[in-house]
Amino acid sequence: MKNIFKNIGPGTLIAAAFIGPGTVTVCTIAGVQFGFTLLWTMVLSIIATIVLQEMAARLGLVSGRGLAENVKKEIRSPIIRAVALVLILSAILVGNAAYEAGNISGGVLGLQTIFSKANFSIYVLLYIGNYKIIERSLISLVVIMSLSFLITAILTKPDMLAVVKGMFVPSFPKEGWLTIMALVGTTVVPYNLFLHASLVQEKWQGVGSLKAARKDVYISIALGGVVSMAIIVCAAAIQTTQVSNASDLAKGLEPLFGIYSKYFLSLGLFAAGITSAITAPLAAAYVAKGCFAWDKGLKGGKFRLVWILILFLGVLFSSIGFKPIEIIKFAQVANGLLLPIIAAFLLWIVNKQTVLGSYKNSKLQNFLGFLILIATIVLGAISLLKVFKVL
Repeated sequence: MKNIFKNIGPGTLIAAAFIGPGTVTVCTIAGVQFGFTLLWTMVLSIIATIVLQEMAARLGLVSGRGLAENVKKEIRSPIIRAVALVLILSAILVGNAAYEAGNISGGVLGLQTIFSKANFSIYVLLYIGNYKIIERSLISLVVIMSLSFLITAILTKPDMLAVVKGMFVPSFPKEGWLTIMALVGTTVVPYNLFLHASLVQEKWQGVGSLKAARKDVYISIALGGVVSMAIIVCAAAIQTTQVSNASDLAKGLEPLFGIYSKYFLSLGLFAAGITSAITAPLAAAYVAKGCFAWDKGLKGGKFRLVWILILFLGVLFSSIGFKPIEIIKFAQVANGLLLPIIAAFLLWIVNKQTVLGSYKNSKLQNFLGFLILIATIVLGAISLLKVFKVL
């Protein structure tokens, strides 16, 4: 048992990052509006997440560098390199600031009474700069959150045949394209690819740890996917079409759980907000570190300055009148649109012999990777056409 917990690490943080208020909100909306019919989207998203995060973890362990550092090193043309780094920095830093606002707002929705302490706890955890402390704190919160949603889903007594059909029979509701895109964007999160490639280096050293890192990815992401699907199942049990955000989920389940429903859901939502609120600034700081070739990581002054800035912007945006649900929904769709760009960078890097040698992508990994890339491009194009009312 001790060895099992010893190998738990970056994958759990990635799961913590994608099971944030965005996932809670989007999965709730998906369940309320479409029942179990979009569960297949979550199944495919989890498979895509496992495939891409394994590539990121392998890249970090074998090359000893993060994704941004490898992109910077391998692009020879100064102009193309500058464009690529500006694109990565702007997308990750600006996107994460909006994401952070949603994370903090989600924490407020879940547990307002300890909001001020929650903000302080995020700051303290990151400032300590100790990977093991951050890891163990997030694992505890993820366990609490996961149990909250899983227990709630079981108690709703769903129709299991309908659940299985929703998982394996694709359905495309007329008004569901943006929701499908948001489900992809809230699960296959672009900044997690940067975060994972860097965090595996904090946890393990070298190619010898690749087997442990892969197990960590497979187990953590799969369990995260089960939790996400549990949220959809919970929302599908609500007998109303008026639920439009995650905080309404507890109200919808009051007939089933009475006064205790709000405790299940608020605890889960609070944990989701705090875990994601920690990982988003970390990811932004690692991207900046890679782009500017900073030597120091978690305890470096410049590194800390970046995550403090992201955390500050998140608090600022969440407290000056922006609607958190709108910020969250925008961030998920934006993630989905950004994903093909970041995935293309990753696929290019993990196929380079000079970077990974014999550990570069296999034919199967490339097939799955390019299939994911094409699918995200198609989904993104359809979503844009829907937004501009071309379709």
